[in-house]
Amino acid sequence: MSKAKADQATEVPPRAQEVSAPPAPPCVLVIFGASGDLTRRKLLPALYNLRRAGQLNERFAVLGSARTPMSDEAFRELAGEGLKECDSGHPDPGEVEWVSRRMHYLPLDASEPGAYAALDRRLRELDREYGAGGNIVFYLATVPQLFGSIVKDLGGAGLTQESGGWRRIVVEKPFGRDLESARELNRELLVVVNESQIYRIDHYLGKETVQNILAFRFGNGVFEPIWNRRYVDHVQITAAEREGVGDRGGYYDGSGALRDMVPNHLFQLITLTAMEPPISFDADAVRDEQTKVLQAVQRFGRDEVARRAVRGQYGEGAVDGARAPAYRQEAKVPPDSPTETFAALELFIDNWRWSGVPFYVRTGKRLPARETEITIQFKPAPFRLFRDTPVDALQPNHLVLHIQPDEGISLAFGAKIPGPQLRLGEVDMRFDYVDYFGCRLSTGYERLLYDCMAGDATLFQRADMVEAAWSVVQPVLDAWSATRPAFPNYAAGTWGPQDAIDLMSRHGRHWRDGDDVSETPRRE
Repeated sequence: MSKAKADQATEVPPRAQEVSAPPAPPCVLVIFGASGDLTRRKLLPALYNLRRAGQLNERFAVLGSARTPMSDEAFRELAGEGLKECDSGHPDPGEVEWVSRRMHYLPLDASEPGAYAALDRRLRELDREYGAGGNIVFYLATVPQLFGSIVKDLGGAGLTQESGGWRRIVVEKPFGRDLESARELNRELLVVVNESQIYRIDHYLGKETVQNILAFRFGNGVFEPIWNRRYVDHVQITAAEREGVGDRGGYYDGSGALRDMVPNHLFQLITLTAMEPPISFDADAVRDEQTKVLQAVQRFGRDEVARRAVRGQYGEGAVDGARAPAYRQEAKVPPDSPTETFAALELFIDNWRWSGVPFYVRTGKRLPARETEITIQFKPAPFRLFRDTPVDALQPNHLVLHIQPDEGISLAFGAKIPGPQLRLGEVDMRFDYVDYFGCRLSTGYERLLYDCMAGDATLFQRADMVEAAWSVVQPVLDAWSATRPAFPNYAAGTWGPQDAIDLMSRHGRHWRDGDDVSETPRRE
């Protein structure tokens, strides 16, 4: 290749140049729980990235709130710790200053209704100072037990009324811990605000590959016609974590892998993968189709839970050559805890497009890799043509949507190996977002915060979506709570319990574990 052609090949194509969105409307972002880890590690860096992209309005301000006594200056110093990590540890000082200057703090105990009068006064001052037009986003980065009471008290103080500007509520996960608690939380919120004011956030939906699923499916004539039961053998979705529970043992032990990941993150990926084309990209049109998928998922009978649902808990093992303790040895975890750190389900969607196609989902901690991906495995081609050749089997094609840590898409297909004999080898064609588009690293919250300020709820869950998701997993929760498991049943650093392998192998399938799933060792 000539030097000119080589240089041309490394350039970002003109069609790949990012087109920046206009600045969001003016507003004040109120963060309840502003002294916490989520604010420092995710929300503030996301605001910095939005500022760098020109997507924050000049009339924008942040009001942090928590029980911790703190001045504006102290809050800005705390924020500075999170902003230091932006742009790979080399943030733009001018942009850091711009964000920091707009940050304010109000000590407030969210469980004290009388505190909201002080919040109202401070918001009026900031609205006059910045000209925010009465627009306010209330971000609930607190413990879930406070979600309902905070919104109730905001309503009691008149802070949710939209007479002088819009008011929106961002609710972090977990949205309930079972079907009944999710319904109750929805009832509590909807007494105070309208559904259109509620933004139930799932940071997975802020990742570019997740957002690209619909564009990839419906914008490409190559893939759209084969995205159905006629051509797809099965779908598998993995959300694997290398780390254990760390210092979150107290919280995690009351949740577990199923509650923590499946009704929110993994079901969102299922709906985007399986939904029918919406009539438009309007928020409710998209969410209508997502809800239909959740409503079509077969519910588990009690006897089916034992066959189609697997749970596990990690014991001692090794990760990257270093000893890893068992879950029951982690801080704040009871020594006889029955909480699962791994969950896998075999799901079926009872509609025309997906009838008979299994969807396998799994998530776990202390697995060999940190990766989240969706694999579409297609049915193999007929072998008849190759019966008198050295080819003894045809490998099925599979398409992988890599969600994290490296966002991209890969397609595996067969090609002839050079030589006199007809031999086939697997070829992997891969596209990476960073390589092609030159995207900056993001927290996953940038797009979601921007959309909330812009009033676009497409990537946020509605009440009916939340309840439909919980209704799928509720029978599994009920069955698991009625029996005591034999834990631990997989070693840290392996791909989960043997039952999870058997979930697929009994049908002649296997999980895509790293580079060579066919040689995944059996574990006792």
